[in-house]
Amino acid sequence: MSRIGNAPIEIPQGVEVAVNNGIITVKGPKGELTQKVDTSAVVVSVADNVIAISRNSELKDHKAKHGLYRSLVYNMVEGVSKGFKTQQELVGVGYRASNQGQKLELLLGYSHAIVFELPDEINISCESERGKNPIVTLESHDKQLIGHVAAKIRSLRKPEPYKGKGIKFVGEQLRRKAGKSAAK
Repeated sequence: MSRIGNAPIEIPQGVEVAVNNGIITVKGPKGELTQKVDTSAVVVSVADNVIAISRNSELKDHKAKHGLYRSLVYNMVEGVSKGFKTQQELVGVGYRASNQGQKLELLLGYSHAIVFELPDEINISCESERGKNPIVTLESHDKQLIGHVAAKIRSLRKPEPYKGKGIKFVGEQLRRKAGKSAAK
């Protein structure tokens, strides 16, 4: 029995959910999202401001998709009502970030500046305070998209384990290594 899949999803005020031929559409104040659902594995029903997802059989694949689709639909409802936010910190001497519209310009110790074009669904802001590391904040209603873009930005300069330089998420604990010890 899937504990995640069986949990009902409450629909908040101002959010509309429509199920049509295996496609779920969620509209809210922050935006609109759609998700295709495998109708051979799960059935999605909406009644009394509650979304219920049930599986068709006890096959292993159907059990896996039961929890998956429940999580995807829950993230859609949360995204269009509250939205998602992620913050990344640039740790390193001379590392800077700035944005003009949907273009993020990063100086990460390479010989050139990296210009990163962001999708229209994502709002970006960069904070640079003297004596502190620059912080890049991403906000969107789509959790999958914001996670993908944050991972792409992080991949431009992953944090290294010795000094911790690179792009890391705010609050992330890095596994640090000891440096070389001098020989006698």
